[in-house]
Amino acid sequence: MKPIHIGALIVLGAIWGASFLFIREAAHDFGPIALMFIRVFVAAIILLPIAPLVMRANKDTPVRLMTHWRAFLVMGAFNSAIPFILIAFSELTITASLASILNSLTPLCTAIVAAIWVGERLTPQKLLGAVLGIVGVGVLFGGSPLEMTPAFIIAVVASILAALCYGIGTVYASQHIKGIPGIQASIGQLFAASILLALPTAVTVPDHPPSMLAIANLTALIVLSTSFAYLIYFYLLANVGPTRTASVTFLVPVFGTIWGILFLREPFSWGMLLGMTIILLSVGLVLGARFRKAKAVSLS
Repeated sequence: MKPIHIGALIVLGAIWGASFLFIREAAHDFGPIALMFIRVFVAAIILLPIAPLVMRANKDTPVRLMTHWRAFLVMGAFNSAIPFILIAFSELTITASLASILNSLTPLCTAIVAAIWVGERLTPQKLLGAVLGIVGVGVLFGGSPLEMTPAFIIAVVASILAALCYGIGTVYASQHIKGIPGIQASIGQLFAASILLALPTAVTVPDHPPSMLAIANLTALIVLSTSFAYLIYFYLLANVGPTRTASVTFLVPVFGTIWGILFLREPFSWGMLLGMTIILLSVGLVLGARFRKAKAVSLS
């Protein structure tokens, strides 16, 4: 990769890692549901006028989004609405760093969902990755300096379920949105998530105004971690391909942990570091197996 591509990858990892900090700081004031409704709706509005420029630069052929509304509703649920709320809910209790590490289980969950749903073979390497992922969660869970209360356990489970939702959404998208330009798929997904969250938001709006700090974090979450991050993501997809772009998976928990420690003074332990290392190793095994298979298919 060229230096500009490496720089873009690092910036994307840093921005997506920071999203866990923004969520933790805003979730208490807005509530998980209202926070994520505003996030997806405003981000979709921002991306809408930018989409033609991105597609023109990538030489993509636009499609009519309404012809794929069913697919977007499913993707909006499993790639945005449900996991976003689960992450925000979990961060009412656990730290941003712990949530970002647990979110890195997404490729592992995707491999498991793909094996069950579409019959993608679980190779020995993927099975080893799955076992290591489970071990990593156990080490992370036991090594956390936070008190093991029922609320803590529920929050950890919510974060893991969010990763599982991303896995379901990814496998579904691979089967149902082929041929749709990436930025159009993202806009359709975000608007669909907005529709799904509109009514729940109306009945769960907090009865107190948010603080300026919460508003600032929500703004950063929308502008940086959603809209701007998507543009970097599509730039990397067009210039270095999905395999290298997916390596951002390893940067997000690292930056999420760094930002949590630096800006929120979150506790971190050697046990958490060991758990994160094991989880990232498991992700490396799973991603490596998937990438080799993808290359073999493309060459045949």
